[in-house]
This record gives sequence, C-alpha cells and structure tokens, in this order.
Amino acid sequence: MARSTIPLGEAVRVWLRIAALSFGGPAGQIAVMHRVLVDEKRWIGEQRFLHALNFCMLLPGPEAQQLATYIGWLLHKRVGGLIAGALFILPGALAIMALSWIYVLWGTSGLIGGLFFGLKAAVLAIVAQAVVRIGGRALRSNAARLLAAASFVAIFFLGAPFPLIVLVAGLIGWLAGRSGSKAFADGGHGGSGGGVADRDTVLGEDLPDHARPRWRAVLFDTLLWLALWLVPIAALLLSLGPDHVLSQIATFFAKMAMVTFGGAYAVLAYVAQQAVEHHGWLSPGEMIDGLGMAETTPGPLIMVLQFVGFLGAYRDPGMLSPMLAGTLGGLLATWVTFAPCFLWIFLGAPFIERLRGNAALAGALSSITAAVVGVILNLALWFAIHAVFRETVAVGAGPVSFDAPVLTRIDPWAAALTLFALIAVFRLKLGLFSVLGLCAGAGVALRQAGLV
Repeated sequence: MARSTIPLGEAVRVWLRIAALSFGGPAGQIAVMHRVLVDEKRWIGEQRFLHALNFCMLLPGPEAQQLATYIGWLLHKRVGGLIAGALFILPGALAIMALSWIYVLWGTSGLIGGLFFGLKAAVLAIVAQAVVRIGGRALRSNAARLLAAASFVAIFFLGAPFPLIVLVAGLIGWLAGRSGSKAFADGGHGGSGGGVADRDTVLGEDLPDHARPRWRAVLFDTLLWLALWLVPIAALLLSLGPDHVLSQIATFFAKMAMVTFGGAYAVLAYVAQQAVEHHGWLSPGEMIDGLGMAETTPGPLIMVLQFVGFLGAYRDPGMLSPMLAGTLGGLLATWVTFAPCFLWIFLGAPFIERLRGNAALAGALSSITAAVVGVILNLALWFAIHAVFRETVAVGAGPVSFDAPVLTRIDPWAAALTLFALIAVFRLKLGLFSVLGLCAGAGVALRQAGLV
C-alpha cells in the first residue's frame, strides 16, 4: 500500500471511537484497538502492533493506554501520542467521576445496583472474547502456548509475582532469539499467520523520521513530563504538609504509578490493603464497588484509583466542601497515575522502535506477550469466580494456594446472565453495545423484580 498521510482530524475521531468502545479491562481494550487500527483501518501492521504491545507490557501503568499513546506517537508524532493517550483516558475519567458523585449521593440501591449487576455479566463475556482474540494472535507456536500455560499455573496456583513471570519469560525469549530459534517470532511478521503485513499498511515497514532517537528530544520529554508529574506533588507537600489528605493521595498514587506492573488486578490487593486498612479511605465493600465501576465503564481498569482518591478526600475534606474535595482528590489520583505513562512512551519508544528488527529483543518481547496471555486468563477466571459465586474458599497444599468457588453458593441469576452474555458474544456474534445494553436491561429488570 502506498504511504499516505492520515488527517489528524480523522485520527481524533478514530481515537474517540476506540475510547468509547474500550470496555472490559486491558484485554478487551487491546482487542478493540487491534480490530480498528489493524484489521479495519490498516494504519499499522500486525508485527508492529505486537512489538509495541510487548514493550508496553514491560512498563508500569495501564498497558492499553500506553499502547494507544505509542501508536498515536508513531502516526502523528508527539501531538498524536498526547491525543491518543488523553482521549483513551477521558471517557473513563468522566464516567467514574459521575458515578462517584452518584455513589456518595444515592449509593448502589435500586436501579443503579441492577445496572451494575447486569453489566458485570456482559464484561465477563467481553473479557472472555478478548482473551480468545489476543491468544489467537499471540500464541502461534507450541513454545508460546506452553509458556502461556506455565504463566497461568504460576500465578493462579502458585501465587508467583507478575514481575517474576515477566522476567523469566523475557529471559527465555531473549535466549531463544539469540540462538536463532523462531519459537517466539511474532506471528504477524511479513503477514504470516494471517495477520496484516506491515508493508500493506499506511505506516509501512520503514522507521518514520520522527521515531529516530534524538537526545535533545529525549532530554526535553524527560524534563517536561517529570516536571508535570512531580511539581504538583511537591507544591501540595509544601503548601498543605505531608499529613493533608490531598498530599497523601498524591504521594500514594505516585508510588503506585511506579509499581503497577501487570495492570490493575496485579496491584489491587496492595491498593485495597493500604487504602482500606492503613489510610481508612474506604471499606472493602466500597473497593469492590469501585472495581465494578471501572469494569463497566470505558477506559483503563486502573481508573478505579480515581474512585479511591475521590472517597478518600470526600471523607476528609478539611476546609473544602466534601463534593469539591472528593472531585479534587479523584482528579489528583488520576493525574499522578497517568502523567508518567507519557514519560515512559516518549522516552522509550524511539529506542524500542529502532530495535524492531533485533531478533533477541523481539524474542524477549514476544515471549512476554505469550506469558501475559496466561496472566490475563488468570484475571478473567478470578473475576468470573468472584462474580458468579457468592462465596470462595482458600485451598492450599504445599506451594499451591488459590481461591476455589463454593459450588453450593452459586448465584443462579448471575450465572444465567453470564451464560446469556457468552452466547450473545460467541454464538450470536452480537456487538459490544448490544451485549452491554441487553445485560444492563436484564439486571435492572431483575432488581425491580426483587430477584437480585
């Protein structure tokens, strides 16, 4: 395909569409991005998409939002990355803020509770579909499938930390690439495996001129984004003191931005422990409600942190009104969580893009993607167990430890609605909004009938 210029206005409309469709956590969001950018628009090829995804998997923070920033930067330089990354966050931030207001004013009773109940079933089906799609793209060899299975066993049954899984998988892929093995070669390379070849896309195979590393640009981006990230935190600490709730929110979530490898689920336990037990910002049940909000709204799942920041400041407003304090706390949590994401991309992407043809690096990044498929499957199963069953029991024997559902405590209406959503997605091939609308309506009807 001949190289052509994508109008920035068209790119804005496409990124808005992707942001509005980005439900179901990172697996679903990445699947939507792939469908639109690779399969439909053919702006970027399969191999280049996977290469960018593999890099984003290594970074702390929401990999789907960072992937959007990376591709936006590839297509339209720095302004494209800013537009893609910001628009990816915007719908979720607005939705979580609105739901936070509704939550503190009216709670989750009545129609709101029914709405959440139905949407959870839809999200389960959407995540399951995304796991199948991403797995089908990334697991193109027996070695990749074996690594995905091993990562699932390690994290689900053995409780292995996600960074360790990434480290081991990357080492395996790097050694395989150096040895000349094709075990973890990207399936989309050259169009093999049915993917869209880079040469047949708008971006093409060549390295864009703006994607070449330039030390002046690297220094500029580093200083700019470090200042945008850290100066507001320093200003709060100096003006309000370290014990003020806004200062605590800023410093706590800035630390979280540095360690959130593996997406939101990988750090939810730590966030819940610190926010609930140490800071007392919210209760365990409220933490689960916040996760439900993030699961059923567009944007990164880690947007749940905005809800945590909102409640923390709402309950300790100081001289401000509770609603104003909560709004500022939620926006502050969002800012210090996402600002460094732009730093990681603008700083690292030029070097990673230049190494796209490096066999050892490609093997390492591809093996990490294979391992992450197993991790995402673990997260989908974890969510399904806790959404469909009312009670779980801890099972342990030696190094094996996991939560098993109590089969007699199944929620029949949650199970029935989840089964309906799975049939709608996999058999009836209904669209995303159709499944969400049908399940939300069913949840509201069940709540009105007093069944849930």
